This record gives sequence, C-alpha cells and structure tokens, in this order.
Amino acid sequence: MDVDAYLARLDLALPVAADLAALRVLQARHLERVPFENLSVHLGEPIELTQDALFDKIVRRRRGGFCYELNGLFAALLRELGFAATLHGTQVFHADGTPGVPLDHAAIIVQLDEPWLVDVGFGSFSQAPLALSAVAPQPDAEGEFLMLDAPHGDIDVLRDGKPVYRLERRPRTLPDFVPMAWWHSTSPASHFTRTLTCSRPTSQGRVTLSGDRLIETVDGVRHEVLLPSESAVRLAYRVYFGMSLPRLPLQPGDHPLTTPVPDPTMNRT
Repeated sequence: MDVDAYLARLDLALPVAADLAALRVLQARHLERVPFENLSVHLGEPIELTQDALFDKIVRRRRGGFCYELNGLFAALLRELGFAATLHGTQVFHADGTPGVPLDHAAIIVQLDEPWLVDVGFGSFSQAPLALSAVAPQPDAEGEFLMLDAPHGDIDVLRDGKPVYRLERRPRTLPDFVPMAWWHSTSPASHFTRTLTCSRPTSQGRVTLSGDRLIETVDGVRHEVLLPSESAVRLAYRVYFGMSLPRLPLQPGDHPLTTPVPDPTMNRT
C-alpha cells in the first residue's frame, strides 16, 4: 500500500506512534474526508473487495464507499501503520430489537492496551474509538455508546439505549464479506439499492446528498434543499465531498436490478 498517498487523502502526516491518540485522529479524519456513500450501486460499478480495487476507488479516485469498502481499506492502513487491526462481522439489529443476519456489516477491532472498536463505515456512528471492555456508557459526538455481553461471547453495541449491532469476536478476512456485499449492491430488497446517499460528519453536524436533496444538520437543526439541476448536483458533490463524477448516479428505481429476495437486513443511514 502507498501509505503516503492514503495519508495525503486524509491530509495527515505519518503518526509518530501506533497509539490511541493517533487512532483517534485517524478515525476522525477518515470520517471527515471519506464519505459513506453507495453511489457505485447506482452507477453500475461493481463492488470489488480487494485492497488494490479499494485503494484505487477511495484514494486515487477520491471516492467513498459503504462498510465493507471503508472499514476494509482502513483496517489495512492501520496494519501498515503498526496497529493490530482485524475485521469483524456484525449483525445489525432490526427495529424490533432482533439481530439481523451474520456479516451484514464489517467493523474493526484494534488491540492496544485493551481492544477498541473502530468503525468508519456505518454512516452515523461513533466518531472516536470505543473501548470494548468498558462497562460504563461512553459519550461521543454521535451519542452515548454502551457495550453489553451477548450470547457466544459476542458484544452488543448500543447507542442511546438502543441496540445498533452485535459484534463478533472472531476475526474475519475481507473475502468473507463478498457474498453480503453482492447482495447489498444488487438485490431490490437491499436498503442500498432502494436509496441513494453520500454523507459525512461536519464540525457542526452532518451533510448528506441524496439524489437532488441536499440535507445539512447544523447544531441539531436540519435544513433540506432541493437542488434545481444536474449541474447543481454535480457542484454539491464537488463542494461538499470533493468528488468530480464523470456522470451522475441513477435515481433508485430508474435501473434494472435482480429478482427480489427477502430482506434479511435493516435500514441504516
């Protein structure tokens, strides 16, 4: 991996040490500079879960991605920087409080003096590493997070008292997530084929571009603007996310997808 190019994408210098302070900076800057987006699904681009393909997309082409892409490549960067970082599968909870299917989401565990949960690919989630062994709630800009023991040694991650996902302790490799990445990017039952989003946190809240709707949350107040033209949408991608797209993604419903199958997942931002 070209570590210098990746760090330049994040506008960061090489960390002095692979410690918690550096991890906090890396995670916050990744969330700020690399958006959570599913544009490839609506651009007809395949989701390739290889380090070379992800590096080309996220670093060279200055795009974002969804969980398997963002956490997959970020975990590789962390290992290059000397961190003990491993990918782990999660079951995202449904609205009724039941866990979804395995490997529905990929997260990272970094082992320092204790294990830390790092996630730059869930959309709206913790902006700082979370201590997996902590028994008390952990405050964050995105809410209050709590770790609870789950069956078979797994960990339930709660935000503001509501379960978000169930985290496996066993490590996974990036190819383990290929089947679910394919499902998420092709099935009409997938949240990612039914919505179009590009989002990142800001110093005051969050900015999201969903098709021709620009949504900004500033100090808890939500503002939504309908962009009047394709040129305005292109400008928004460039100004808010640093993307110069050769063409705009199709709106959900405007392109053919695979035969519908039951939805084993829940919606998430």
